[in-house]
Amino acid sequence: MSRYWLITVVLALSACSTLSPEERDQSARKLAVQAGWQSQSITAGRFLLLSLHPEPTSQAVDELAIFIEGDGLAWLDARAPSSDPTPRRPLALQLALSDSQRTVAYLGRPCQYDPAGTPQRCRVADWTQARYSAESVAAMNVAIDHLKQTFQARRVVLIGYSGGGTIAALLATRRHDVALLITVAGLLDHAAWTQALRISPLTGSLNPADEWAQLRQIPQIHYVGGQDRQTGRLALGPALDHPAPRVRVIEMPDFDHDCCWVDAWPRLVRE
Repeated sequence: MSRYWLITVVLALSACSTLSPEERDQSARKLAVQAGWQSQSITAGRFLLLSLHPEPTSQAVDELAIFIEGDGLAWLDARAPSSDPTPRRPLALQLALSDSQRTVAYLGRPCQYDPAGTPQRCRVADWTQARYSAESVAAMNVAIDHLKQTFQARRVVLIGYSGGGTIAALLATRRHDVALLITVAGLLDHAAWTQALRISPLTGSLNPADEWAQLRQIPQIHYVGGQDRQTGRLALGPALDHPAPRVRVIEMPDFDHDCCWVDAWPRLVRE
């Protein structure tokens, strides 16, 4: 039974019902266990961040690819925020599990995968308007340092899905060890995005577009789905409006926000 088949079955079953935060948490951990991965909880500020990854070896690695989860279940509908942002479908985890070309680790976002502690540690703003706050970015940076030390890695590749791409971009400007920044259906200018969609601005959030002068110096690949109605090319803002030699935008014409990144990921990594 292939790893990808297991991923598909578990997540298909999960999608058939509305899962509690505890069930969503266990579903993701089950995927990791089935792949022979282990979990660790990283204390970062007031947050407890979940990382899933293979068992580190005693040998140092040149690069560690860290997959950063998207915004998860931030909203129940256009007006009602959720009580817990743990994702129903952890797509960044699926990408990490399907990447056999690199040494990889997966990192959840603040307030995800912490059903018992979220009410005490978190505020609703942490996964809505302030989802990309300076505090959240700082916490993720602490976790990146921890994973880098765990794997004795010299450099990191940051790979963010959807809003995880926003976090990855913000982290890249704050570090000096980022070999490559990759976003998948990512969001580089949330101010332009919220304005275009006529939704509430993300007050309290940092915006990668404001840091483009520094960010453009870092090697980048941004994958965008041609059928993506959630983010799409609009969300890539500065990468399209102010191109740079080290920045590539690759459009997959038939892909949307969710489909078909996991299927295609092994091929995209090889290419």
